Formats: sequence, structure tokens, C-alpha cells
Amino acid sequence: MPHASALNLLVFGGGYVGRAAALEAIRRGGRATATSRDPERRRALEAEGIAALDPGDAVALKTALEAASAVLITAAPDAHGCPALRALGPLAGDAWPDWIGYISSTSVYGDRAGGWVFEDGPLNAANLEGARRVRAERDWLDGAQGMGLTVQVFRLPGFYGPGRNVMERLRDGSARLVRKPGQVFNRIHIDDIVSGLFASMARPRPGAAYNLTDDAPAPADVVMAWAADRMGLASPPEIDWTDDSVSEAMRRFYLDSKRVSNALAKAELGWRPAYPTWREGLAALLDAPPPLRLVS
Repeated sequence: MPHASALNLLVFGGGYVGRAAALEAIRRGGRATATSRDPERRRALEAEGIAALDPGDAVALKTALEAASAVLITAAPDAHGCPALRALGPLAGDAWPDWIGYISSTSVYGDRAGGWVFEDGPLNAANLEGARRVRAERDWLDGAQGMGLTVQVFRLPGFYGPGRNVMERLRDGSARLVRKPGQVFNRIHIDDIVSGLFASMARPRPGAAYNLTDDAPAPADVVMAWAADRMGLASPPEIDWTDDSVSEAMRRFYLDSKRVSNALAKAELGWRPAYPTWREGLAALLDAPPPLRLVS
């Protein structure tokens, strides 16, 4: 990885993860550019010191790519594959940087009936979103091998952090205690995702795939009940995962049950989650001071 002050990170997809990675690049003394098609989102990114551009602006995107020392892809794949690969591929030429990170999902593994999964295990995605991730991973890794690029894949479980966590749903009354016996999920705090990405920049391995997850897979209802108790709130209404009020998207989420290992990232990257379980992560969010509000 270049010296921190020389780091220039291009993030294709300035959403929750992309924004956090961009802010960390700036915090380390580097620069960051992120893409978004939403003008309001671009203005919000600019307000935080992140250069923002429309991914449809090929001229601006090419300029940003040529200046980048690292590229992070967070945009989700669609029916035609990875939008970042479609947008950046024709513009790159010999301008690809030394580190390219692709954000994928643990949904590529499919259901394991609660068993452990590792990066070298089979990819048996059980839904359309997971299948698209499998294809996008393959497209990036195959393309990298042919062009000699340093591409790493990061498979993420459900992630949480400020403004995106179970406590927010408990506060606004939208939380439900969805129970499915034997079901376990994996989680990771946004700060630990970002630290894993920067650990990879320091120790890149072309073609590597890493699970970035905490150490404690757990049922969703257990996490929900713990958070409600810590907040002094009554547990939310309990419903079965097959209840009509559960969205189709959430129901698909409950089809997969697995325990995802993070041993490879620990061994190869020297990475350790600052929040090894969801308890530490949620407790830190509960104890954090409320964000400052600007008074006009």
C-alpha cells in the first residue's frame, strides 16, 4: 500500500460501506472519491470531504481512476453483472491501481444448516442476489488473472453501525422478534469491515477471498431481545419467520443458516475485529454520545 498521505481511494458505490472506507482514507491523511447517481447523496459526501461524482460521467470517472492508488467496489451486481466492471473496464487501459477490493456477500455460500463455512468451500447461493454475487466475483477474479491485477474479494455478512442497527428499529417501533429455531446469522461492525479492507491494502494477495465477520454467529431473536433489555424496552412483538408480515426479502434471508469463519483474514491479514461479538458492538453504539446537531 502507498504511504498514507499518498493514498487516493476511488470507491465505486458511495453507500454505507463505501462512505466509511472513504472517510477512513481521509482520516489516514489520504484522499477519497466516491460515486453515486443520487445528487443529494453526492452533496452529502462532498460535505464530509469526499469528492463525489456521477458514475455515468465517463470523463470524470476516468480521471478519478487514473489518479487512484486503490479502488473499492461496493456497488451491488445487477442482472448484467457488476456495474463497476462495466463502467471502469473500458476506461482503465493500463490505469488500474495496485489494489482492487470487491465487496461481496456471505450469501454466495447458501445454506449450511448451521455449519461452518470457509473461503475455499463450495459456492451454493440459494437466491438470485447470491447468484449474482458469485458471478460478479468470478468476473473480477477471472479478469484480474488475465490482466495481472491485484483483486481481493471480501465476503460480508449482515453489517451494522451508527444509524444502521437493531436499536434504531427498537426506537422507532418497527422491530419484530422473528424466530426460527436453529437459525444463526453472522454480523460485523462497520468499523471492522473498514479495518479489514485497510489490512488487505497493507498485505495484498492477488485472487484472495476473505470472510470479514465477527467471532459470534447468533440467532436474530437473541440479539433483538438482548438489545431491548439493554435499552430498558419491552421485547417487540414475536412473529414466526413465515408470517405474512415478514417481507419476501426477509424471508429469503432466513433460508440460509451458517456460521462463517474469519480465520483466514486473521491469519493472512493480521486482522482482529475490534468488536469480536455483537454484544461489544451494540454496547459501544448504545454508549456513544448522540451526534452533534447543527443549529441554523
